[in-house]
Amino acid sequence: MNEKSWPELPYADWKDTCATLQLWTQIVGKIRLSRTPWLNHSWHVALYVTSSGLTTSPIPDGARTFDLRFDFLRHELALEVSDGQSRRIALEPMSVADFHDAVHTALREVDIDVEISDFPCEIPDAIAFSGDRIHSAYDARYVERFGQLLRQADQVFKQFRTGFIGKCSPVHFFWGSFDLAVTRFSGRPAPKFSGKVPGLRQDVMQEAYSHEVSSAGFWPGSADTDAAFYSYAYPTPAGFKEFPVRPGTAFFSDALGEFLLPYAALRTASDPKGELLDFLQSTYEAAATCARWDRASLECAQGQPGVSRSQFIL
Repeated sequence: MNEKSWPELPYADWKDTCATLQLWTQIVGKIRLSRTPWLNHSWHVALYVTSSGLTTSPIPDGARTFDLRFDFLRHELALEVSDGQSRRIALEPMSVADFHDAVHTALREVDIDVEISDFPCEIPDAIAFSGDRIHSAYDARYVERFGQLLRQADQVFKQFRTGFIGKCSPVHFFWGSFDLAVTRFSGRPAPKFSGKVPGLRQDVMQEAYSHEVSSAGFWPGSADTDAAFYSYAYPTPAGFKEFPVRPGTAFFSDALGEFLLPYAALRTASDPKGELLDFLQSTYEAAATCARWDRASLECAQGQPGVSRSQFIL
């Protein structure tokens, strides 16, 4: 059952496809960014998990709206416009430059004129989308596995999110860092962020980290780190990395400054969803306890389908 629900996804086996797909999602994400009013912490740029992949949600276009949807089951990018027009782009081995051209051609065919920055975000030494003929891999098998993993993680993250009545982000997919994330806030301002991220303005990062957070997510990995769930606090409070977290396969990475739960270990557990919830909860407790959040006013029992909040707190 785990093999189907939580499929293998070793980064080394699909790294070329992963790199190409990240750049494709950045093109689509930047289209949303170009038309969507700015929302706190850059939440307006993110994509959202669907039953078949990822979507922008509706994007304004005057009296119309449109959306772009990655379908990782049918392997196509779907463009749908509120006036009934639609276009499809097959997802197959294709350079980033060709994908960039295909998306803009489809938009022009339905009378949508969009300009985006030609350079990727959060990728060192990035190549302009319009000139990138290096990244072109697309292994449908691994894209399907990635989509399945996103759906599983999305369910668990949304369950975890119900246990907090303070400010909390949606569960959303950031195409810059290529990760699915959910973030809780203490309500207190944070020290000004001083780090640097390739392709992002400093003021954007400072606004993103304007308040104290405990953030968790899933990241498919890199050459140095395989796929993992992560959890970090900003700012990092004293005692955070020494705090005991669950399950036993989780650990604190000094190199990344966050707790990691290797996906390879989680997927073979007897109860992957239970262990993931345990990781999310215990690492949040590490952040909230060490930073002395007002937990009594921020936390609540996790939600249940069809049961209103008042029914189990009164």
